[in-house]
Amino acid sequence: MSKSILVVGSTALDSVETVAGRVDDALGGSAFFFSAAASLLAPVGLVGVVGGDFPRDEINFLAERGVNLDGLETVPGGLTFRWGGRYHENMNDRTTLFTDLNVFESFDPHIPHDQRSAPVLFLANIQPTLQLNVLDQMIGPELVVTDTMNLWINLARPELLEVVRRTGIFIVNDEEARMLTGE
Repeated sequence: MSKSILVVGSTALDSVETVAGRVDDALGGSAFFFSAAASLLAPVGLVGVVGGDFPRDEINFLAERGVNLDGLETVPGGLTFRWGGRYHENMNDRTTLFTDLNVFESFDPHIPHDQRSAPVLFLANIQPTLQLNVLDQMIGPELVVTDTMNLWINLARPELLEVVRRTGIFIVNDEEARMLTGE
């Protein structure tokens, strides 16, 4: 059996514009998409937070694929994290139109004890101080993979750089790489 993977990060509802069209309140968040894909290859545990407005059928989608959802918190009456962006013609560049943290603003990830020794940790797109908190809760992961976005590069660069120091694989696009390096 494959090594288990723990993913901690954003589950969201996104409003996205492209040259081909627009969609509002679409399923988003790197933790959700990562969990769905990784569950095809290995056991996955998801730690995140959603509001009471998050579509239940999307949670069921992950459960049906065997994703351990013990760490997914639902805040009744709360609103799910929302992000809006416009992707440019090349689809590699985007402009963030809005970021509404909602329940994500007070998210304090607590890793279930039975998942703290997961050999692979994916820190999906969340605030770097939360990523550091998660790293401190883990028991010797063999591989740490981290994702981030322009928001955290702008708002929490020192904390993000500390996360990078504790990461084996760091995921950014070319725009975010230029923001981090100044080149």
